[in-house]
Amino acid sequence: MEPSSLPAFLDTAFWLTAGAIFVLLMMSAFFSGSETALTASSRAKLRSRADRGDRGADAALLVTEDSERLIGAILLGNNVVNILSASLATALLTRIFGDSGVAFATLGMTALVLIFSEVLPKTYAITDPETVAARVARPIRLLTKVLAPVVGVVRAIVRGLLWVFGVRTSADQHMFSVQDEIAGALAIGAEEGTVQKEDRDRLLGALDLGNRTVEEIMRHRSGIEMIDADAPSEQILAHVVNSAHTRLPLYRGERENVVGVIHSKDLLRAVEKLTREDQGNLATLHDLDVLKVAMQPYFVPETTSLDEQMREFLKRRTHFALVVDEYGDLKGLITLEDILEEIVGEIADEFDMDADLALKPNEAGDYLVEGAMTIRDLNRAMDWSLPDDEANTLAGLVIHEAQMIPTEGQVFSFHGFRFEVTGRKDNRITKLKIRPL
Repeated sequence: MEPSSLPAFLDTAFWLTAGAIFVLLMMSAFFSGSETALTASSRAKLRSRADRGDRGADAALLVTEDSERLIGAILLGNNVVNILSASLATALLTRIFGDSGVAFATLGMTALVLIFSEVLPKTYAITDPETVAARVARPIRLLTKVLAPVVGVVRAIVRGLLWVFGVRTSADQHMFSVQDEIAGALAIGAEEGTVQKEDRDRLLGALDLGNRTVEEIMRHRSGIEMIDADAPSEQILAHVVNSAHTRLPLYRGERENVVGVIHSKDLLRAVEKLTREDQGNLATLHDLDVLKVAMQPYFVPETTSLDEQMREFLKRRTHFALVVDEYGDLKGLITLEDILEEIVGEIADEFDMDADLALKPNEAGDYLVEGAMTIRDLNRAMDWSLPDDEANTLAGLVIHEAQMIPTEGQVFSFHGFRFEVTGRKDNRITKLKIRPL
């Protein structure tokens, strides 16, 4: 008896089709893994590898420059091979099982594509995205060049549709913002315990200087210690010696009319010179012209960014500036130390009496804070997230939310916190009790 022959459908066409499906699934896996690797890889790490001579990393940097073109080419290739493999599988299984082959092809290809062409390559790529990106960058770069005409047509159609809905896109946009990437990495590191809170705050503070203005951190004019330039010289000298500040503004007539800034060292040098020339006669202090000793005031607009102002301080070799609004009226003052404190936190010296008074809750869980304390400082100290879009200080936040100037004893609840006004002077909230709800 002759041995049974193979089924009729197991012919050359069957094996060629099955082989084509296998190749298409491998290509789909390549596209899926490449997409994950190139979008998840850190450009900073790729740049570091490229600087060490890794040509694959250099190619990955080039191919990710145009993210829209990259994604378009990968998705086009991935969808073509997926659709083609599904069509071949449907034709093959329909030939074997008849009409039931459509259902078998749908179930089988869904499982194969999901496991071997999506989850498996993406999981592998995400474990070491920079290495995978360096390996696939060259063929993907070639693919983007080959498919450039088709991708260009697709991009034009997509942009046209987005334009209809009011969305504008630019070819110069990158997939990631460097600052957002660093901030996200720091946030994740802090949550996992690999980055200390103080280190995170310092790095985020440095990154945020360009997004903040001097108005947000300046000392308001109501809290500026100033000297009347027309006061007797002896009184001015006593004021400067007893002050906790090195530089003090001089005004004439009204406090907004600043005519100079006196530095304690300059004043003491002038006093020493005057008394030495008159053989130590202190009576000659009455003839001291303070304005000749004072420096010219340095005014800056309130909208100046902190990083720009810090560069100006370093360029001018000065640490002190008066802040004015668009009308030229005095708003406050800012120092180089104020900007540095946005990075490193509070800088205390021997004259800061309250520097060691940390925020501690009372028995009810309330924190007693100054109304003039900035929201950013409180968020930084307590790791809270009170909004600072509408106000810079806690008093300003309460007034904004209450839509009125509260009286002492009033209580408010918003943003998940309880605010109680415990001190008010004129129209200013001086003390607050805050407790998270």
